[in-house]
Amino acid sequence: MTLTVEDLHVSYGGAVRALRGVSLTVPDGAIVAVLGSNGAGKSTLLRAVSGTLRRAHGRVERGTIRLGDTDLAALDAAAIVRLGVAHVPEGRRVFGRLTVEENLRAGGLSRPGRWGGRDRADKAAARDRIHALFPILEERRTQRGALLSGGEQQMLAIGRALMAAPKLLLLDEPSLGLAPRVIGQIGEVITEINRQGTSVLLIEQNATMALRVADTAHVLDVGRVSLSGPAGELAANDDVRRLYLGSGGDRPKADRPAQRSLSRWPG
Repeated sequence: MTLTVEDLHVSYGGAVRALRGVSLTVPDGAIVAVLGSNGAGKSTLLRAVSGTLRRAHGRVERGTIRLGDTDLAALDAAAIVRLGVAHVPEGRRVFGRLTVEENLRAGGLSRPGRWGGRDRADKAAARDRIHALFPILEERRTQRGALLSGGEQQMLAIGRALMAAPKLLLLDEPSLGLAPRVIGQIGEVITEINRQGTSVLLIEQNATMALRVADTAHVLDVGRVSLSGPAGELAANDDVRRLYLGSGGDRPKADRPAQRSLSRWPG
């Protein structure tokens, strides 16, 4: 199902305007990246989509967030998860005292089975998928989450979200604090997750990785979308290369077909 965000305005405490008329679309089966500096509103966007905005004392002032024909703004976080949206927040936030296996089980609790409960076979299939994506998690299945490396914790956080079999995966800064080699592995996994049928909305400061894996991308600047277009075109844009890639930034999937021309948004 397609995620559609239109003219979204979000504030904190009624005073701080975090998003100012953001519009974007995540087509079914696509990877869409959102770039921007700290404070641009990237995490706020994901909180609004996942229904966790209220926990941070934020609220949607106006605008719409729809998954297919369903209005997400009217639902709580648990209902949004049941619709097939999983959110991996910034900072990984694994359950440190639980083992890897227990973390994965916790991620599967919110996934309904065919008759309203969980199907044991579905759980096992989801766990097998995660072990295939992240073999290290199977090796570490009895180890506590707090004892994993930063990269392994990020893999566990993504794996836990995948236990809910999401149709749309929201990733907030998955490369934060990781070594370049691990960042490359995370990028490859995001591509594979998408290849297996899950749409991805990727919030990322590592523009090189984000633009390499994404179909389309948007740049957030102080709560507004300032630039939007196919990932390959954004990577070739002088402003994006100067601000986010540096002069030696790698080119992403230039061979992906462009979805539309690069455009500057008003405001």
